[in-house]
Amino acid sequence: MLISACLAGRACRFDGRAAVQPDLVDALRANSAELVSFCPEEAAGLGTPRPDARLQGGDGEAVVDGRARVITEAGDATDAFLDGAHQAVACATREGCTVAYLKERSPSCGCAVVHTDDGLKRGCGVTAALLRRAGIATVSVS
Repeated sequence: MLISACLAGRACRFDGRAAVQPDLVDALRANSAELVSFCPEEAAGLGTPRPDARLQGGDGEAVVDGRARVITEAGDATDAFLDGAHQAVACATREGCTVAYLKERSPSCGCAVVHTDDGLKRGCGVTAALLRRAGIATVSVS
């Protein structure tokens, strides 16, 4: 199973912190799940910490379709977010992951709610969109 690296305990969120979910990790491991930890933003070279990102013009599906962008105070980060999402799909495919546990509200990993330039909105992040399109189930973790 793929899991957002921040949920697995790596301090890789935009603010340099983790969003560790020890109960989730323990429960998955107790069921003999092999966890593959991945951070699409770090994989794309955005570094940690990094500027806060917001979706502009739609959700991750719209970004993948070229109808929306990912914006930070430093500028347009759309290409990096797409690169990280493609790397996440490649990693999940290579490792045989059929499910991905992802950090909710993230412009990359959000499954139901994401940060946009207009605040929190219903929708998915860029990585969640590409994982779904690749047939990988996504599970939201707050």
